[in-house]
Amino acid sequence: MEINVQFKKGVLELCVLVLIHRKERYGFELVQQVSNYVQVAEGALYPLLRRLVTEGRCTTYLQESTEGPPRKYYKLTNDGEQYMNEMLKEWNQFVSDVSSLLEDGATHE
Repeated sequence: MEINVQFKKGVLELCVLVLIHRKERYGFELVQQVSNYVQVAEGALYPLLRRLVTEGRCTTYLQESTEGPPRKYYKLTNDGEQYMNEMLKEWNQFVSDVSSLLEDGATHE
């Protein structure tokens, strides 16, 4: 089933932050990792990564690759880690609230 585009946009940033937090990654690697869970176009990720860098949530560095030109890796800053933790709290509360609403709706209808 295709997931609503607005749902995807809302969680894509959080997914990217969590993946970078677990391990510093380059852009295409992030696309592959996110795509394991949520279908996402490669073009959707790069504007998000640029914004995270501009906002100071991530930094980048180049690393040589055996498979072509150097790759740009993304690393969370301290601000990015705090931001991710805040987003995780908000996400968990949101999921909990929506789950409660759906369960209440199912039993009270």
